[in-house]
Amino acid sequence: MSKRDYYEILGVDKNASVDEIKKAYRKLARKYHPDVNKAPDATDKFKEVKDAYDTLSDPQKKAHYDQFGHTDPNQGFGGAGAGDFGGFSDIFDMFFGGGGRRNPNAPRQGADLQYTMTLEFKEAVFGKETKIEIPREEKCQTCTGSGAKPGTKPETCSHCGGTGQLNVEQNTPFGRVVNRRVCHHCEGTGKFIKEKCSTCGGKGKVRKRKTINVKVPAGIDHGQQIRLSGQGEAGVNGGPPGDLYVVFNVKPHEFFERDGDDIYCEMPLTFAQVALGDEIEVPTLEGKVKLKIPAGTQTGTSFRLRGKGVPNVRGRGQGDQHVQVRVVTPTNLTEKEKEIIREFAEMSGGQPDEQNDSFFAKVKRAFKGE
Repeated sequence: MSKRDYYEILGVDKNASVDEIKKAYRKLARKYHPDVNKAPDATDKFKEVKDAYDTLSDPQKKAHYDQFGHTDPNQGFGGAGAGDFGGFSDIFDMFFGGGGRRNPNAPRQGADLQYTMTLEFKEAVFGKETKIEIPREEKCQTCTGSGAKPGTKPETCSHCGGTGQLNVEQNTPFGRVVNRRVCHHCEGTGKFIKEKCSTCGGKGKVRKRKTINVKVPAGIDHGQQIRLSGQGEAGVNGGPPGDLYVVFNVKPHEFFERDGDDIYCEMPLTFAQVALGDEIEVPTLEGKVKLKIPAGTQTGTSFRLRGKGVPNVRGRGQGDQHVQVRVVTPTNLTEKEKEIIREFAEMSGGQPDEQNDSFFAKVKRAFKGE
């Protein structure tokens, strides 16, 4: 069977640069590598791609191929034969980051932890300092994290030579294939402990309950979190510990509602207070303040108390408090109270003041069918 054109195999034209050829090869090698692609023809396609790349990436071979194609007896049909094809594993490592070549004894950071803290409404507003207890793994003090009995130390695994991996070689028609697997003797650690520490059982870490001081910042809101660096699980092989993330659950307040850094509340007032005007006391997060209610205030009117909200958790000022007026309709009136209200109704014509009230003007038009 005649060979396909090398440029066609790689999907590039004859004027393609070395970088373009290399990029095309890497893409196709990933696609057809036998360790990734299990299709029956994947091995043949992978070898075809490699032959094309071996030729077109070499300036001298490429010049010969451009002039003579596959018919030139000196071309060598792409170079690599069964003897110098190399192992699939080496090529696989080149494209996929070396697979299991990572040093099993390299320091690694410990795992992060998460803790949910419940706060009262005002605790979140003003912040607080508190202590929490978390279960976490820490370095065993008996063996100083080695996992070995005091006076002894871990030995290098004799099966993998400390690499944590075993190489399984296999000869194929296309060359020698080397498969790397985790060493089952040392479980990939590269070390073997003859006499294990009695405290940690050879793990090098023990589980304890740790007391940690937590400073809750003023203005923290429900669902937000803070990070405590280095308060997570212990590191591996001398690596740094992980971090602790504290997530906050803030309880609602019976009077105040929060929206961002602003506070909202509702103040019940009598008809006389809003009709004649009044000066009332309004609860805030920091105590009571005076608020002047102008005469003729309508129910639903909102007043703003600047700077009486929540301090911004990032220190960017402080929110406001919004006070909404709600007129309370009296119940269980005495006869005298009813008589006074009837008299007022007669004096006012029994209808709301429509002079400056657009809402009632709309109602009136609706009744007229306008």
